[in-house]
Amino acid sequence: MTKQSVKRVALAYSGGLDTSVMVTWLKENYDCEVVAVVVDVGQKEDFEAAREKAMATGAIACRVIDLREEFLTECAFPALKAGAVYEGRYLLGTSLARPVIAAAQVEVAREYNCDAVAHGCTGKGNDQVRFELTYQALAPDLTVIAPWREWEITSREDAFAYAAERNIPVPGSPRKLYSIDRNLWHTSFEGGILEDPGAAAPDELRELTVDAAEAPDTPEDVVISFEGGVPVALSGEALDPVTLIQRLNEKAGAHGVGRVDLVENRLVGMKSRGVYETPAGTVLVAALADLESITLDRDTAGFKRGIADRYAELVYQGLWFSPLRAAFDAFLDEAHATSTGDVTVRLFKGSAMPVARTSPFSLYREDLATFEEDSVYDQADAGGFVRLWGLPSSLAARVRQAAEANGPVTDFASNGADAARVGPEGGTGPGMAVPAGLPRRAGRPLVSTRG
Repeated sequence: MTKQSVKRVALAYSGGLDTSVMVTWLKENYDCEVVAVVVDVGQKEDFEAAREKAMATGAIACRVIDLREEFLTECAFPALKAGAVYEGRYLLGTSLARPVIAAAQVEVAREYNCDAVAHGCTGKGNDQVRFELTYQALAPDLTVIAPWREWEITSREDAFAYAAERNIPVPGSPRKLYSIDRNLWHTSFEGGILEDPGAAAPDELRELTVDAAEAPDTPEDVVISFEGGVPVALSGEALDPVTLIQRLNEKAGAHGVGRVDLVENRLVGMKSRGVYETPAGTVLVAALADLESITLDRDTAGFKRGIADRYAELVYQGLWFSPLRAAFDAFLDEAHATSTGDVTVRLFKGSAMPVARTSPFSLYREDLATFEEDSVYDQADAGGFVRLWGLPSSLAARVRQAAEANGPVTDFASNGADAARVGPEGGTGPGMAVPAGLPRRAGRPLVSTRG
């Protein structure tokens, strides 16, 4: 589709500098109508002011959609159940919000008969991929417009100059130091001095957390209640998802929990540094993992750990609507069917430590685990288990001993009459046939003593 054929565009709109300028730029360069789409995922903006600004800059309509609860229940909580943490540290706050925003944008585009969608992501970042892969998954017929990859604006100064020439009201100043992204799950800071990985992040980069050194000197215990792996109550009070996250953010943030300063590998190939605050998410990840320790069997827990990193990569890389992520969710729903219970988490000076856990589906049995005398577990039974568990190692050792004692042997005898066999004590006789050609290794220790 050419510029001339685009008639109406649904623009993901925030009311910030970039998207405020884009309304006018789209009209000038595509000669099209613009529908602004504002999605509330908990960023605490003045949405009415954003609506008024969009209309004042030339949009024919501005839809403001509250998707805070959907953001949590359909994106953040599934990632929580997966234990998805990108590169071991990033709880994916920005990554999880983008599919929600882009999907809502597609719905509005259909409602207003738009033939194109547009976003304000730069050509260097991850978000362009997250938005556009969502468009491709949900509306491959729509034209995608990415102004940052087309226009001649290359800096905030250029954008402010463009706005000033056209009397577009924009917030902030050309010297804004940091890029800030907010939603219910987190706040992130990028840019400015953070672009130097050798410079400590200024302490002013905080919205949700206090400095751990300034946190209360007395720990606070909070009880997280889960049903099927989903948080449903805080310290005995049943809460809707939005309220639960808001309150837990306040409690954990007040104790300095959930702030990280990290360098990550962007999808587009470069490294990027950010400061992220995710107090509620940090507590919930720790609490659910602790609950799983008593509700999941060993094999299920091990498999779940095995997919956690891949799940995080899918989210980070914009593949939220991939078949693989959907398949993972099906497994996780089944795995967490019994992840119901309470976990007590102690908040203190930047740490969130689970200290107690209970579940009606607990696989932990004190009468089995006790080191004291019990009537359930016959310790004598362990001998047979240990022998069977070690059978492969035992057989391999006997073969090795026979080879070292007797030298290479010819072959397995079909009837066993001519085969060298490993007896009960490792010698020849009734036992296991020794494979042909095993070299003599006299004097070589079974366990290396190097290093």
